[in-house]
Amino acid sequence: MKRTTLGMALAILSAVPSMAQQNGITDTGKSRFAVLTSTPINAVKWTDGFWGERFNVFSGTSVQSMWETWQSDKSHGFHNFLVAAGEKRGRRHGPPFHDGDMYKWLEAVASVYAINKDPELENIMDRFIGCIVKSQREDGYIHTPVIVAELNKRLAELEKNTGKEATQEEIDNTVVGTKVGTAKDGAFGNSLNFETYNLGHLITAGLVHKRATGQTTLYNCAVKAADFLCSFYENNAEALARNAVCPSHYMAIAEMYRETGNPRYLKTAKGMIDIRGMVENGTDDNQDRVPFREQYNAMGHSVRANYLYAGVADLYLESGEEQLMKNLTSIWNDIVTRKMYITGACGALYDGTSPDGTDYKPDNVQKVHQSYGRPYQLPHSTAHNETCANIGNMLFNWRMFSATGDAKYVDIVENCFYNSILPGISLDGKKYFYTNPMRMSDELPYKLRWPKERTEYISCFCCPPNTLRTLCQAQDYAYSVGNRELYINMYGANTLSTKIENVGDIEIKQETDYPWDGKIKLTITKLKGKKNFSFKMRVPDWAKKAVATTGDGRMKVETDSKSSYMELTGEWKKGDVINIDIPMETRLIEANPLVEESRGQIAVQRGPIVYCIESNDLNGTDIDNIAIPLDAKFTPVETKIDGSRIMALETEAINRAEKPWTGTLYREVKTDKEKVKIRLIPYYAWGNRGKSEMTVWIPAGL
Repeated sequence: MKRTTLGMALAILSAVPSMAQQNGITDTGKSRFAVLTSTPINAVKWTDGFWGERFNVFSGTSVQSMWETWQSDKSHGFHNFLVAAGEKRGRRHGPPFHDGDMYKWLEAVASVYAINKDPELENIMDRFIGCIVKSQREDGYIHTPVIVAELNKRLAELEKNTGKEATQEEIDNTVVGTKVGTAKDGAFGNSLNFETYNLGHLITAGLVHKRATGQTTLYNCAVKAADFLCSFYENNAEALARNAVCPSHYMAIAEMYRETGNPRYLKTAKGMIDIRGMVENGTDDNQDRVPFREQYNAMGHSVRANYLYAGVADLYLESGEEQLMKNLTSIWNDIVTRKMYITGACGALYDGTSPDGTDYKPDNVQKVHQSYGRPYQLPHSTAHNETCANIGNMLFNWRMFSATGDAKYVDIVENCFYNSILPGISLDGKKYFYTNPMRMSDELPYKLRWPKERTEYISCFCCPPNTLRTLCQAQDYAYSVGNRELYINMYGANTLSTKIENVGDIEIKQETDYPWDGKIKLTITKLKGKKNFSFKMRVPDWAKKAVATTGDGRMKVETDSKSSYMELTGEWKKGDVINIDIPMETRLIEANPLVEESRGQIAVQRGPIVYCIESNDLNGTDIDNIAIPLDAKFTPVETKIDGSRIMALETEAINRAEKPWTGTLYREVKTDKEKVKIRLIPYYAWGNRGKSEMTVWIPAGL
């Protein structure tokens, strides 16, 4: 009997992946139409250098700081779950999407825990997860505005009948009562209530938590939430179609299908895209004016749009529907060639009117906000560029890369990480931006909606936890695995421990000072025997050339082909070394002349980093008077801002020393200019030294 039991146990264990091989953020290993898959969630660990420093801040400061914010009276985020769980009496506070924002933060904590196994983080997660379990209805629905309202209603009735305040036992019993409901009870009553958004982030957090810890408490909540979405789709598709605001649930339900293999989830993933055409009086703002398969351009609210495109890309990875790829490819081209900022940021407009969603009759103009504008409509000072939209752009491109293996998508992934996601968090890891303008001027004669300085709490707190979870997962994008192939996507000092199909276990050590230096060293630190496979090393679109050579000189590849992968194929063994050299040069970038606000101006980029001028570095010179000659020479200078090591650039610029423009719209050009030395800093590092002016685009001097 013991032998039989032991045999059964061994069989079960062999069928379950070990924690070392738990799947990563996207588990496309079994996706029929994926050419690549992610490494396991704890396979890559930053060791030092740029990302090592940043991860230490995120893991040691940011997740804890945000937990304090969630518990504070500023956000009331955790308070809402305490009330919904019956652990506290009170009303619900804050926007309806706060639930999803807390789930995003929880995903960040789980991603950090996967790396450092910090017991303090495990305790924090368990505390919050306990409240989620108590708050979720039996049918899987959970949305604290609805749960709290129902709970308080029942408690008010109880106290009216008894004439006294409810005891904790009565509160607990009432909480249990609110958990009994059906899909029609308070679900999806308001299309802007963000219920599906919240459920999507709960599902994703449950999957990441399971992969990070091996525990299933939150995962079970995620399964119930996914089943609720399936049930609602099967019974009331039209109502579900109207509630696709910021559709995180598209990506979530596809990932649940990958986790479980349950075809019901794939059917729902497909159905949720199909039913978008059922919406009456749809809008470009929500991308549902026309069915998705008729859409070929990026439109409307950029967060909603990019989440949609990422979700559709997930569906393509599972279904291989050619029409979806046609739509996605056309939309991608529209974004990258006409509507994306140099930083990879998206969503130029605070508010506007849709260029396509109206027949231009009087009083028939359709509003858009936080949205893509018309082609080449890319303002500087009023650029919205919500960090969540930039994250969505990265997620969209990552899935397109998984489907194709094309380096051009990883170019944008890397661009977003360094230049439009990382700027969303301060260098000390405690303060955030909501928008990411290309220019910040004290003389702008009107007030914009969001803070001009980094702050710990923003009334719309969706971007900070989204930024944090994404950056805490940056290591999961560094490598991809194919059949006898290892792709090196993002460079940074790290260690990798994974499996390659038909090769086996392998460990790699990467040593580099990237993004400040383009020299990278890869060493195979573990490999059994000699194995034949390929290393594929990305050549970024900004690189003029790249070289990869084995340490013993037996293999070498050199290329000037941008947005590609250099390949070294042969027999490898433990101890083998590959040296990569991607020269870092400072480049002056100009925009398409159809981008009117950038005409006659240049931006500065070195390697993957976009730079800016900040008023702190101009010694009193007016930022509007600076021009950079086209023959300027730039000197990299190592320095620190708020304790973080950066590579600044110094050059000689032109100080036009013009008189103030107050009360003046036009005047004659002044030709006598003086020279002045200036310093540029990475765009992601601006705003960390107090209030300042800043610009990415700078007039080109003669």
